[in-house]
Amino acid sequence: MAPNTPAPSGSSGAATLAELVRAQWGDHRVGAKYGELRLTHHQLAGGAAARAALLRELLPRGVPPHVGVLLDNVPEYPLWLSAAALAGAAVAGLNPTRRGPELALDLAHTDCALLITERARLPLLAGLALPLPPERILVVDAPAYRQLLAPYEGTTPDDLTSPGGTPAPATRMLLTFTSGSTGAPKAAVCSQGRLAAAGHSLAGRLGVCRDDVHYLCMPMFHGNAVIAGWAPALAGGAAVALCPRFSASAFLPDVRRYEATYFTYVGRAVQYLLATPPAPDDRDHPLRRGFGTEAGAVDAARFAQRFGVRLTEGYGSSEGGAALQRTPDTPPGALGRPAPGDDLAVVDPETGAELPRARLDPAGRLLNGAEAIGELVNRGRSSFEGYWRNPEATAARTRGRGAERTGAGWYWTGDLFFRDAAGFFHFAGRTDDRLRVDSENLAAAMIENILARYAPAAGAAVYAVPDPIAGDQVMAALAVPDGAAFDPDDFTAFLAAQPDLGTKMAPRFVRTMAALPVTATNKVHRVALRREGFRCPDPVWWSPLTPQGPAARARPAGSTYRPFTAGDRSALLALYREHDRAHLLDR
Repeated sequence: MAPNTPAPSGSSGAATLAELVRAQWGDHRVGAKYGELRLTHHQLAGGAAARAALLRELLPRGVPPHVGVLLDNVPEYPLWLSAAALAGAAVAGLNPTRRGPELALDLAHTDCALLITERARLPLLAGLALPLPPERILVVDAPAYRQLLAPYEGTTPDDLTSPGGTPAPATRMLLTFTSGSTGAPKAAVCSQGRLAAAGHSLAGRLGVCRDDVHYLCMPMFHGNAVIAGWAPALAGGAAVALCPRFSASAFLPDVRRYEATYFTYVGRAVQYLLATPPAPDDRDHPLRRGFGTEAGAVDAARFAQRFGVRLTEGYGSSEGGAALQRTPDTPPGALGRPAPGDDLAVVDPETGAELPRARLDPAGRLLNGAEAIGELVNRGRSSFEGYWRNPEATAARTRGRGAERTGAGWYWTGDLFFRDAAGFFHFAGRTDDRLRVDSENLAAAMIENILARYAPAAGAAVYAVPDPIAGDQVMAALAVPDGAAFDPDDFTAFLAAQPDLGTKMAPRFVRTMAALPVTATNKVHRVALRREGFRCPDPVWWSPLTPQGPAARARPAGSTYRPFTAGDRSALLALYREHDRAHLLDR
């Protein structure tokens, strides 16, 4: 097969995941790579059919066909996704960082009647009151699993046409928990039709070809790896290479070993890769594209310069409520425009009024963030299919304006954006990451984008700590290499040189740490950072009078930051108590 051969026409019109899985039957090219294991597309389809037959046998009639999957990225994960597609079942991807009663609650909440796991994860289940009998817990690397599956080996996808027939596009396919970086997770519903459509769309937009290999290093319990990695590979006839867990040091060796051409990322994965020691062969690999979110323009440029790989920042809520499409003229730092027919807007989250367009300087830096940054909403029809057994959360996503016209409210993304004069949308953070400093609204992501230019730091996170009198103060956590010292003079000079650092944006507190805390999906764990605030075990520097933007240039040379001592902490806590705001430190 010649390089860059398009996907076969037989799969291009598939309306469901089941049809995409069936299209693999008879294709004897390599479809999955894991260590030394190689499986053809044909073998993947047959393995999925065998597991779908087992699934139907194990689950009695009347039991919701929901399968909990508690696995690393191993071949059994895509096999069970495909099996669920053929059987008309749904997969609930379970987060292994959820422990004890929380993990049991996730199983119960999603009505899982079958649990697929591995021996390494069994300690997580020990002693839990699980909502399913032991015989419906399948351990994929135990001998009993192979024995249980053996009678169904040889099943073909066509053997599963009854009972129930071919699953319809509206059939539930995924119950995907939100990341949990900003609160308790919710399980978003994704149907067979929506997942197939997403796979086709991304495969077309990203030029996925039959000879591509998608490196799946993000956890498959999260929407990124499934929706942006596995589904486009399935739709485009490409292969997947599985990495059990993301490892920055193993990334390039894996890419070379598997001849990977494409990968997805979220959160801090790109920063971790940039933090690895540079090597002369950093560009010696077949990788041609990365697709994901939250890398930031600065780090995307650094990644392209070092590794020779273009990163495409995308935007599409895992719930399916809103998406942006990149066009060839999308400027650096922007994510694109709405698809034709979509009605996306940036609005004031309190009034619903559309906000003014952003003003940018020639370098693309935002000049009027206080008035231009708001929440992204979809005022038209969205593909959001709700949260499983959570009508309150579903209603909160689709509340308010527009109900009188469409019968349903707008879709509120929970993300902060601004829109430039040409109509391109730019990401500015999560609504939960908004700060209010001296009556001015700020977006944490905008300050992070500025701090990302600070070369001594491998990463930066910005979050709010309560002001002892009113509103918030800005705190930043900087990831500095092991053994490196924070230079307050250098940091002060850096801030003073940033023309787009607003008068309220400079951090009052700076925490230095070896690495930023992240969730299981590699997103910065801001909940943990906010909860600790300046009461943390790491060194903290503070500025009772922060250097604020260009005005700081007029001040005498030298740092305005000094170590935050135990005495400073005691005096500040007393001020919180004096103003009856100490309880806010635990929010």
